[in-house]
Amino acid sequence: MIPVVPRDRARGDALLAQAPRASQRWRACELRLAEEGTPPEAAGRPAPQDSRGRPLGIVYFSSASGNTARFVAKLGWPVERVPLHRRPGAAADDPGLTATGPFVLIVPTYGGGQERTAVPPQVIRFLNEPGNRAALRGVVAAGNTNFGAAYGLAGDIIAAKCQVPCLAKFELMGTPADVERVREGLTKWWGEQ
Repeated sequence: MIPVVPRDRARGDALLAQAPRASQRWRACELRLAEEGTPPEAAGRPAPQDSRGRPLGIVYFSSASGNTARFVAKLGWPVERVPLHRRPGAAADDPGLTATGPFVLIVPTYGGGQERTAVPPQVIRFLNEPGNRAALRGVVAAGNTNFGAAYGLAGDIIAAKCQVPCLAKFELMGTPADVERVREGLTKWWGEQ
């Protein structure tokens, strides 16, 4: 199934900045994309639980391209999204989201293989919040194999800085095999925690 993607993302981003009504329409479009990306067999899957019965939290960031959002939707688990845009009037250091329990972060790699720009600024802001950083248990990174050694570099950087494991990497929006590998790997790893 090929997801339906609006043709003009740049126009959508410009609308987000201009009008609240347009912003709501664009977010609704992103939600539809996420819902359409969930295969029927994955819809409503319960999140895996650790040895104490705590559900695995998934926090993700996705750019306007929606590749990471599509991947996360295919997992079929409850998730929270680090906002793409700051709330109007929010402070420059506002993380946009506060973690309420332990979680794994799923993040794309930015910057075309440049270490300095590999981690999206929204994710940096989110992880600069001490409570969010303390709740982070692992990271899964999206990347592009065209970047060679920099494939999934954001995951490596976050793992090193936050002293958590980089649990998996996948190409762009992931293949069905990537989705199953990450789903099974996270379920097994979280169950051992």
